[in-house]
Amino acid sequence: MSILFSSIQIKNVVLKNRIVVSPMCEYSSIDGFANNWHLVHLGSRAVGGAGLIITEATAVSPEGRISIADLGIWKDEHKAKLKEIVDFIHENGSVAGVQLAHAGRKASFDIPWENPAQVDKDKGGWDTVAPSAIQFNPKDTMPIALDATGIEKVKSDFKAATKRALDVGFSVVEVHAAHGYLLHQFLSPLSNQRNDEYGGRFENRIRLLLEVVAAVKEVWPSENPLFVRISATDWVEGGWNEEESVELAKILKEKGVDVIDTSTGGLSRAQQIPVAPGYQIRFAEEIKKQTGILTGAVGLITEARQAEDVLKQNQADLVFMARELLRNPYFPLHAAKQLNVDTEWPSQYERAK
Repeated sequence: MSILFSSIQIKNVVLKNRIVVSPMCEYSSIDGFANNWHLVHLGSRAVGGAGLIITEATAVSPEGRISIADLGIWKDEHKAKLKEIVDFIHENGSVAGVQLAHAGRKASFDIPWENPAQVDKDKGGWDTVAPSAIQFNPKDTMPIALDATGIEKVKSDFKAATKRALDVGFSVVEVHAAHGYLLHQFLSPLSNQRNDEYGGRFENRIRLLLEVVAAVKEVWPSENPLFVRISATDWVEGGWNEEESVELAKILKEKGVDVIDTSTGGLSRAQQIPVAPGYQIRFAEEIKKQTGILTGAVGLITEARQAEDVLKQNQADLVFMARELLRNPYFPLHAAKQLNVDTEWPSQYERAK
């Protein structure tokens, strides 16, 4: 019996298998709008059989975009195309989720394959914000340290975006607090050098994330799953670390978060990451073991038996896959065959099974 192809119920949502399409930036939007690229990209992964499909980092405000071409959900006009995509995903047996994000100081970038640098304000770029006025790259523009008004706007933007996600029909919301983006910037002492209630000790550095989660939960139904993606370590001495991640996960579980999507890194250019197949799995395992919360493992998981072993060894409850699903949107269908599981194929493709 394959665990990878067993169903799992999280709150009122049932995933037909444990394969999750991890959020992956497509840099293909204009003014935040989804388009046919996103329909085909996300829709093909539903046809391919993934249990849960999560959008790329979807900006809660224009200034929250990583790049000028990021997906957005900061205005009502964004909802129509997103609804078309969500409906298609659900019609094809998968569950649609949205990752809500604010890039903070790692914002205002150009399309990476055209110009991997920040965009000047006179060419469509914008002022970036952060917990403290500290750049990610020495060549970046200096971010503006958020004041009380700015912090309230961040919380309000996440709340409004969550309401739109509910209107669109997403079944899962994930709050992005990883990879060096705004909420992670508040978590890490490397990027957060504030001396107010949002800086300094652990309880202060996690405050904004907890307030964002509370704002999201004001409008997101309690019976719907809520995920949080974290970077379990900065891979830098003196940065955010595994022990703090465990403590944070305990608190998030108490606050009603259902799944910790466990990634690492992205905050500092000084990071030293021992990249290897499955290199981040141990962090998901430790958080699961120490807190009892459901976890997702991500990071160079590329093979069916590798993913199956993660679940069999109780290292995580979900397997998030990214690049392998870019290479092969039909990976789940092929993985099922490798694991001797007779899974359902789309009727249109049945003759090729």
